[in-house]
Order: sequence, then C-alpha cells, then structure tokens
Amino acid sequence: MPGISMKQLGDEYERRAAHFLSLQGVEVLICNYRCHCGEIDLIARHHDYLVFIEVRARRNPRFATAAASVDYRKQQRLLRTAQFFLQRHTKLANLPCRFDVITFEPRQSTTNDSPQWIRGAFTN
Repeated sequence: MPGISMKQLGDEYERRAAHFLSLQGVEVLICNYRCHCGEIDLIARHHDYLVFIEVRARRNPRFATAAASVDYRKQQRLLRTAQFFLQRHTKLANLPCRFDVITFEPRQSTTNDSPQWIRGAFTN
C-alpha cells in the first residue's frame, strides 16, 4: 500500500485482529504492550485463560507463512515479555496462560486476507 508505513500497516492488522477477537467473545485487555524484554501485540482474556497474542501478516505468498515467522527466537522473546507482564500484574498471574497467533495471509482465490486464529500456537 503506497504511502502507508510498515508501522501503520502493522497497527491496522492489530486493530483488525482485536476486532475479530472481540467478535469471538474474547476480551482484549491491552494492545501493544511494551517493556524492555520486548512487545506483545495483544493481551486478552478468553474464557479462563490469559492469552498473549502475536499478530502477523504476509502480503507476498512466496515467502514463509505468517505463522512460520513466529520462530523460536520470537517465541522466547514473547515468553520473556509475558513473564515480565505477569510479574507486574499479579492479579492476572494465577490464570492459565496461552500463546496464540492471528495471521493475515493472501488467499489463492481472492485478495481477502481474513484472519486465521491459531490457538495455543506454542507452549513454554
């Protein structure tokens, strides 16, 4: 998209993911949580779980999938950031936690890049 920065594009996908999740009954608590350890796109409550959500988008299907881009190194950074968050938000620390990924990827048959929700994308 000409004239749109990568940051603006990322923010738009995160907004779309938050909206999608709210339609699924997920309560989004925090968008763009940042600390010295890293960043988590969305932190939410889903049923009895505290969910840390990474939002990924790919516009070119020739490269690795959006889900595959959440590699081991990124997972470790998310884990450290989640631990830091839980140390500072002790009221939420007793909830079971889950790491989900919301992906936006172009489909072969359409230009629609509807979100795909991968629950429990990885574990600690």
